[in-house]
Amino acid sequence: MQPTESETKYLLNSLNTALVAVDEKLNIVYANHAGEALFETGYKQLCGHPLSDFFLPTAIDTNRLRAALRLGEDFTENEIRLNFRDHRSVLVDLTVTNLQTISGPQLMFEVKKIDQQKRISRENLQNAQHYAARELVRGLAHEIKNPLGGIRGAAQLLDKELDEQHREFTRMIIEQSDRLRSLVDRLLGPNALPRFQQCNVHQALEAVRGLMRVDSDTPVTIVKDYDPSIPDVFIDPDMIQQAVLNIARNSIQALVESNTPNPKITLMTRVERQMTIQSKRHALVVKITIVDNGPGIPAEIKDTLFYPMVSTKQNGSGLGLSISQTLINHHGGKIGVDSHPGHTEFTIFLPIDRKESSNDE
Repeated sequence: MQPTESETKYLLNSLNTALVAVDEKLNIVYANHAGEALFETGYKQLCGHPLSDFFLPTAIDTNRLRAALRLGEDFTENEIRLNFRDHRSVLVDLTVTNLQTISGPQLMFEVKKIDQQKRISRENLQNAQHYAARELVRGLAHEIKNPLGGIRGAAQLLDKELDEQHREFTRMIIEQSDRLRSLVDRLLGPNALPRFQQCNVHQALEAVRGLMRVDSDTPVTIVKDYDPSIPDVFIDPDMIQQAVLNIARNSIQALVESNTPNPKITLMTRVERQMTIQSKRHALVVKITIVDNGPGIPAEIKDTLFYPMVSTKQNGSGLGLSISQTLINHHGGKIGVDSHPGHTEFTIFLPIDRKESSNDE
């Protein structure tokens, strides 16, 4: 028994795989519900419009698609990135199939988003690497601090026995010991426990915005795009402010050092629903996004971006992002990053239900 047209339509709309069909002119003629979600628009805004209206010029190979139509060849590509004109970037597996219809030849795109699987795998690896790096740094830091205290103490005792002419050397030892101790303390990261309280996350962001204005001699446009409906969150506002400020300062440095024309940073807040963070499911999550239009993150440090001492900045310590991640981890949250030339986006996720989970601990 053949399924009816309505049954077929229902089945296609029930698929998680996005299905999008185009005609010989590469104009969209069909999209199921998953396809509409991929484009983040409705069917009426898709139907009849060319693919090129929705993607960046280099995102799709129109010559290959026309060749596939002409030769009747199907093809599959794995782990390709679709870059939309609205600056979204989606990692997908793509299958293109030729169809012969009464309206003429068409191409059917089967698009399966794999961002989530990749993201979960990357997050698990990132968390394991961050933990291992932190433990290594902590071990080394303690090994340095112990003899360093002895060196400083010996220099202080020796300073009392020397005349003024030679004390400059012992004082140099003491000063350099203090400098190394300060560096070691920064490597160890924040030791204080969070002081959680119910507060509006936008208060912390506004404090960051005020500090950003005086952080650079080069004018940088700072845009805020807040969701006023976000409820109060159970956080340590000082820690959240520091975590966001470290990221924002990196953005400012990247914009200034690259001489980016019309430099701009956007602070954005939204609410995400049903998100898994650190293997725990949360009904509501605050999403804080810091976006800049700078040169992007170099490919060689993308996988080690949150490691201590990793930096591409002049005179950079490489501790800012590592400390930010530690601060956000204290809140049961996480930090994500997406970057390509002209667009770098750091995203902080904080559980809104943190108070309940804290009371259970």
